[in-house]
Amino acid sequence: MKMKKPTELSSLADYKDFEKGRDAAPDEGGADGTFKYKVGMILSCVGCMVGTGNIWRFPRIAANNSGEDGALQFLIAWIIFLFMWSIPMLVIEYAVGRYIKKSPVEVYKQLLGPRNMWCGGWILIVDLGITCYYSVVLGWCFYYSIYTMANPLPTDEANSTAIFDSFTKESYWPLLTHGVATMLSGLAVLWGVKSIELVNSVIVPVFLVLILTTFIWSMTLEYASDGIKYLFTPDWNVMSNPQMWIDAASQNAWDTGAGMGLFVAYAGYMTASNGIVRFSFLIPACNNIVSLICGMTTFATVFAVQKQKGDTETNIVDLLKNSGEANTGLTFIWVPILYSTMDFGRVLAAMFFLALSFAGLSSMVANVELITKTLLDFGVNRKLSVLFVSLIVFGFGCISATNMGFLVNQDFVWGFALIISGTIFQYLVIRYGSTVFRATLINEYSIRDWYLPRLWEWIVKYVAPVEAFILLLWFTVNEIFEHPNDWYNVISEESLMTCVVQWLGVMLILNIINVFYVFCYLPRKMPYENLDLGDKQHNGELLNGKEEVATKPDMYVDVADFEETKH
Repeated sequence: MKMKKPTELSSLADYKDFEKGRDAAPDEGGADGTFKYKVGMILSCVGCMVGTGNIWRFPRIAANNSGEDGALQFLIAWIIFLFMWSIPMLVIEYAVGRYIKKSPVEVYKQLLGPRNMWCGGWILIVDLGITCYYSVVLGWCFYYSIYTMANPLPTDEANSTAIFDSFTKESYWPLLTHGVATMLSGLAVLWGVKSIELVNSVIVPVFLVLILTTFIWSMTLEYASDGIKYLFTPDWNVMSNPQMWIDAASQNAWDTGAGMGLFVAYAGYMTASNGIVRFSFLIPACNNIVSLICGMTTFATVFAVQKQKGDTETNIVDLLKNSGEANTGLTFIWVPILYSTMDFGRVLAAMFFLALSFAGLSSMVANVELITKTLLDFGVNRKLSVLFVSLIVFGFGCISATNMGFLVNQDFVWGFALIISGTIFQYLVIRYGSTVFRATLINEYSIRDWYLPRLWEWIVKYVAPVEAFILLLWFTVNEIFEHPNDWYNVISEESLMTCVVQWLGVMLILNIINVFYVFCYLPRKMPYENLDLGDKQHNGELLNGKEEVATKPDMYVDVADFEETKH
């Protein structure tokens, strides 16, 4: 049957028939299979989120954005972005991953056409940038799991800081532990979904139990309540600081993985019977609860230990904000001190850091799988893809392993870049047609899932883009006026220009590659008259084989827009 073009449609019924004529996504998994057990699937998704971002990054970001009176203002902004940013973006990731069952590059190619492949490339590069230094932090966890077992635990901040600095700045151990982290994550994805599910099913429950045990113990310490009170007391003056809102947005995205494309890869192993809307809401909410528990544990420990020494609250707050360069050592400095107050503290500390290593590994497995899946889409076999990805991650990560300043810079640049990644996912929905996207890829495709309301469309089309624009503009203006002598410093660890240069450089390279692919590679692969540079069908084939060219994306219309155009 010859399909009508969108411009030939005369009724909404015709439009719906046109949509039904598109190739449907397979109900079962792709070539790499599916998750075997529902529990394994859930634990894999939880493991993708829960990791060092919860116990290493969240407490330090909360501390950096606290005021003289407390840190509640940061928690409020952080929770707002959970519902107004992270969850809506995760719905997109789950939807396109389950429907297309390919990497972000291929997702943009199939839904919006080859000219938009650079968008998927951006998401891939952000994931790679984060993975390279994330592996270094994971290596720290491995080191501390052994060190705390073999050596006496520090009992004060000075000794603990000296241990952390000696390891991260004065030795080459971070290179070795970084290599171990990279190797283990590569092995975990070597056999695809089978090994991913097995690894996460073992290590995620262990980590969660030990985190809960540590939290309960920290609440029994004298003066722990002072730390909890400080964490949940607002300092409204900080609300006017744009950096706090930027950190809250990027931390929530970092926490949940929103914008990293990780769930595009994992959702490729799901079927229509897996409730992606439920997953998009419940798993990020649980993840943020874990982050909050980790933050409470850290704040309670710092206040308890320092108050027992007679320290003032002002000095304690300064300690929270200055534990290592850019506060990177907050967890690694204070958790050993916490365990030093317990019976069998060394054993418990070793178990804690081992569990943290497992959780970090579960997250890094997702990062490596996304990059690996991209290479698979281009025809590279899995074993060779894993080897190549591991070498790239190790090579670039070596810089962060030997230079703390570079690690801080990469965390600043690519953590904030998740906001741009989120806008790129929004672009996908808006360009494709939000109503069609919500119906075709989610509500009509899912079996026994929560219904996704139209409110989600409004957030993705209007609220989230405004959020991103305001944050980027606010960040730019604040950097220029607050740091008039440093904002243009390209080699600064945390400056406006270091972000702009790295972002624009990546975008320029990606667009050059995209142009070459579209105008040089594709015409050689296929006659130009049969080449569709616009919208492709969901399985990457042209309509009716070679006899009819697929319509371009600007010819696709939203159902609501169609009705307006008709009248």
